[in-house]
Amino acid sequence: MKSIQEFLADLGSLDIKVWVDGERLRCNAPKGVLTSDLKREISDRKAEIIQWLQSQSIQRISRTDTLPLSFSQQRLWFLTQLEEANAIYNESAALKLEGKLNQEVLEASWREIVKRHEILRTTFETINGEPRLVIDADPYVNLDIIDLQKVPETQQPAKVKGLAAEEIELPFDLSQAPLWRVSLFKLAEDCHILLVVMHHIICDGWSFGVLIQELSTLYHAFCAGVPSPLPQLSIQYADFAYWQRQHLQGEVLEHQLGYWQQKLADLPALLELPLDHSRPAVQTYRGSSEVFTLSPELTTKLQGLSQQSGGTLFMTLLAAFGILLSRYSGQEDIAIGSPIANRNRQEIESLMGFFVNTLVLRLDLGDNPSFMDLLKDVRTTCLEAYAHQDVPFEKLVEVLQPERNLSHTPLFQVMFVLQNSPMGDLALPELTLSPFDLEAVTAKFDLTLMLWETEAGLKGQWEYNRDLFEPETIHQAIAHFQTLLEGIVANPQQPIAQLPLLTEAEKHQLLIEWNQTETDYPHDKCIHQWFEEQVEQTPNAIAIIFEDQQLTYGELNNKANQLAHHLQELGVKPDTLIGICVERSLEMMIGLLGILKAGGAYVPLDPTFPRDRIAYMLSDAAVSILLTQQSLVASLPDSSAQIIRLDEDWPVIAQKPHQNPVSEVTSQNLAYVIYTSGSTGKPKGVMIEHRQVGNFFTGMEQRIGNGHPGTWLALTTISFDISVLELFWTLTRGFRVVIQKEQKQLSVVEEVDQALATQPMEFSLFYFANNDSSSSSREQYRLLLEGAKFADKHGFSAVWTPERHFHEFGGVYPN
Repeated sequence: MKSIQEFLADLGSLDIKVWVDGERLRCNAPKGVLTSDLKREISDRKAEIIQWLQSQSIQRISRTDTLPLSFSQQRLWFLTQLEEANAIYNESAALKLEGKLNQEVLEASWREIVKRHEILRTTFETINGEPRLVIDADPYVNLDIIDLQKVPETQQPAKVKGLAAEEIELPFDLSQAPLWRVSLFKLAEDCHILLVVMHHIICDGWSFGVLIQELSTLYHAFCAGVPSPLPQLSIQYADFAYWQRQHLQGEVLEHQLGYWQQKLADLPALLELPLDHSRPAVQTYRGSSEVFTLSPELTTKLQGLSQQSGGTLFMTLLAAFGILLSRYSGQEDIAIGSPIANRNRQEIESLMGFFVNTLVLRLDLGDNPSFMDLLKDVRTTCLEAYAHQDVPFEKLVEVLQPERNLSHTPLFQVMFVLQNSPMGDLALPELTLSPFDLEAVTAKFDLTLMLWETEAGLKGQWEYNRDLFEPETIHQAIAHFQTLLEGIVANPQQPIAQLPLLTEAEKHQLLIEWNQTETDYPHDKCIHQWFEEQVEQTPNAIAIIFEDQQLTYGELNNKANQLAHHLQELGVKPDTLIGICVERSLEMMIGLLGILKAGGAYVPLDPTFPRDRIAYMLSDAAVSILLTQQSLVASLPDSSAQIIRLDEDWPVIAQKPHQNPVSEVTSQNLAYVIYTSGSTGKPKGVMIEHRQVGNFFTGMEQRIGNGHPGTWLALTTISFDISVLELFWTLTRGFRVVIQKEQKQLSVVEEVDQALATQPMEFSLFYFANNDSSSSSREQYRLLLEGAKFADKHGFSAVWTPERHFHEFGGVYPN
């Protein structure tokens, strides 16, 4: 049998409230939740429940002693001492009042609420570095009236939101009363907006519900000329804070903390969502939000699925949100923060104050379970968390001591909220009340998904950090979440990895639009033929530079022709595979072009590769001829390939003709065979034809254009096919290509810096990319910033490219 605490936590998770009224046990539950089995168990354990609830009652303490802060208050106070004044901890709510407003009654109602709740008369002073509460017995209370009747009606909503944003972003000084501001925007005689802004240290979301309920009750009474009908509060927030300090210690604290220490062991430090911008080194909390609604039909189906699973709507939506985050991040261990009202005692339900606690809900999405199986695990996770909800999040951070990073929050970076705070009936005499939506201006977390039930279905809001995400990304996430929910209710037994995310428009874009890639390009040209056309146009222009050596287009063409004639005499024909293992040099470029002009295809072998890898590639490709340099011969593995030394043997090669050789090679023959890394097994040779390279050349032409050629710095090893862009596309377009000497363990930027120190160049545009699909977004944006800083240093523009077929390179091209 579950302990009484666990049983009451289960009831709380179902929104079933029990309390003691005299000697009687009272119970309140949503319609359809209180089953016959639960009724029977509550009845059977009545005495036990009453005894436990009475033992947990909070008593009023003397106001003459020093009043402590609650754990949550102390943490918030401490954070405000560390940070510059900001509005991140400001909470706000706004109501639209339509009809005849009695302003004097509204002000009297607010004064009564402030008089009724000590927390609204509380400030925090510091004595010897420690905070203490100061309660003002008779504070000055007023409403700030802003008359906007002269503003055109069509402009009033925007004006109110702008002024409200300014009010919300105005920081509070915790030592100065009051820690709230109330503004009344008058749009017309029969239309007002009421804005309430409070510091989080004196309120939470539930508090606003209490506020509206009491405001409605008092406004009714005062309009009728009768005194306040609200019962006197038996305790105040200060009493709760003292009780919390006394209660949460010793064995109780040890038991609760033990659960969380085990549950959150080895928690991932960061949820790696794909970001639109690199994460700032320090959070700025700049926020925005997007709202959406789910249809009544989908809402009803989600509610039905929740009841069917024996859980709650919160659990179903949390599981769905976890799936979305997992699919976005590629992670299976997902931590999501979620606030819990922490109002599990009757005497504090009607209090205003900072009671809310944050639970860290850790979801395991490994092994691709069905949604229903995942939902069972989520239900267990939630119930366990509810049973151990008394540990303040602030205490949890203090004990767990996660690695702190100013760029993100500890333990979790994403919040999920299903709002069930009491908001009252929104009814006042001669007035119609409705919520007035405010735009978020701050964001405590990377993402916060808030949902609440309405008659028109679930309404939601995505609050997001503007430093990380663009609005378009959030719009897409909203669509994906709705598609996911529809897929869940359609087939809850489906494995979560197969649940749909893409909208119909996205499917059409992926399957139809992005596959319509046909384009007209020269199908019959080979790489060396593109080059030869450029030679005819600019024979005397500099083509290649390496350290203090250089060749014009004509000189490079002549030397490549001599090598090509030599290779043809050795029997090279179309599709003959010729290895080339040389250091970065002019010989490297002569060798590559010479192989292509002879009609063969080159197999690049990086001299830094292990001997076993080179031996495997020579054997696997059946290389018959190997171009190399004298200095590398001794390090090469034994093979049957005929070795040609491009330096030592050049006097013989130089006797061959300068004219372009004739071969039978066509665009459908091989241009090169490049080997994969072998990370998934043995390296595999990928065969590339001339026509495929020609297609790539045409695509680059369309992307970059036909501006005046500039200088291109070639950094990439020829064993990586981006070298085709650096060495061949550039030379077929008239660029001056600078071959950078190999520098081990240098970043792209460091290599370019070093090259510019020895070879000054006039760049028109630096082209910098890292879009390997395996790279994290953080790494990609780190490289982007690195490139941008570098470009600024040397006085030219930097460009970031989203095209996936680029990896990482540096270079220039014309504006």
